[in-house]
Amino acid sequence: MFIELFLASLKIIFILFIVLSIAGLLGWVERKQSAVMQDRIGANRADIFGFRVIGLFHPLADAIKLITKEDFIPPFAERGLHTLAPFMTLFFSLVAFAVLPFGSELYIKGREIPLQIVNLDIGILYIFAMMSLVVFGVLIAGTASKNNYAFLGGIRSASQMISYEIILGSSIIGVIMAYGSLNLMEIVEKQGDLLWGMIPKWGIILQPLGFLLFMTAVIAETKRIPFDLPEGESEIIGYHIEYSGMKFGMFMMTDFVETIMAAGVLATLFFGGWQIPFLFKEGFLFPMGITVKLPHLIVILLQFLSFLIKVLFFCWVLMLIRWTLPRFRYDQVMRLGWKFMLPLSLANILITGIIIILFI
Repeated sequence: MFIELFLASLKIIFILFIVLSIAGLLGWVERKQSAVMQDRIGANRADIFGFRVIGLFHPLADAIKLITKEDFIPPFAERGLHTLAPFMTLFFSLVAFAVLPFGSELYIKGREIPLQIVNLDIGILYIFAMMSLVVFGVLIAGTASKNNYAFLGGIRSASQMISYEIILGSSIIGVIMAYGSLNLMEIVEKQGDLLWGMIPKWGIILQPLGFLLFMTAVIAETKRIPFDLPEGESEIIGYHIEYSGMKFGMFMMTDFVETIMAAGVLATLFFGGWQIPFLFKEGFLFPMGITVKLPHLIVILLQFLSFLIKVLFFCWVLMLIRWTLPRFRYDQVMRLGWKFMLPLSLANILITGIIIILFI
């Protein structure tokens, strides 16, 4: 029992270190990638002993600024709820990573260690449940501030996130039908199978429409451009406009953590997760019977690097979209979800069911 708790604690620390490190780096990526796309230099002023390192010290400077900045609470705000809201958003966005598999099983001295904090049979539902609870933190932030503009941002966020959660759920039902499981580890393992002995059964191959719908809905869930109506700075509207210091920093960190979660789920459901084509537990097995045996630890390392690279790639894609598209109007956001994407997701379920009945 003690060993299992110790191993679980190590996995939790490892995942938190990776996620929070990438989240901090995304603050730099957001500035630098936008600068490259707009032909600017970007953040490059923060330095240590004269070394600027292409602006990589800016996340550290931001952290110091946020920690040392005054924590201001409006005089008429609900102090307890005002303080609770940023903790709720960050906490629930972090605990959602518990079911994401980042490798298969690691074998050490006869002990099998699954590279996943918790292996739940309803892993997909767990992620949706945790990410749904983030809405409460956002809504509480907007209402507890007793500011009309913050309240409007909270209401916008709640209606937008709840609407697109429905599309999130319906868009992945095709994936669940294709692989016959809600367990994320099983879904990733089944994506290692080959179609006609040469094409991996990744979700993007079996569910291309589901992938497009899910990626669009997940951008709306993370409240990023073009779906950033809850944080409309140009409209002086935002559920966190009455926050300062590290509380505001936690909301900003939540946005980046949600981006990483979105990238992780996209990689897990549609791009094979930790799978590498033709890589199995013993090594590479190519068509025509060509094999390349590899040590077990090398295979595990390749699996983890595969998952990490896919997550970073989707973080880059989401940032690319964030700096490419203009903000939608609120009625356009609602119309896109309810009148276009939801019917498409239901049609995808119907088509998937027909294909399974007729051909499988």
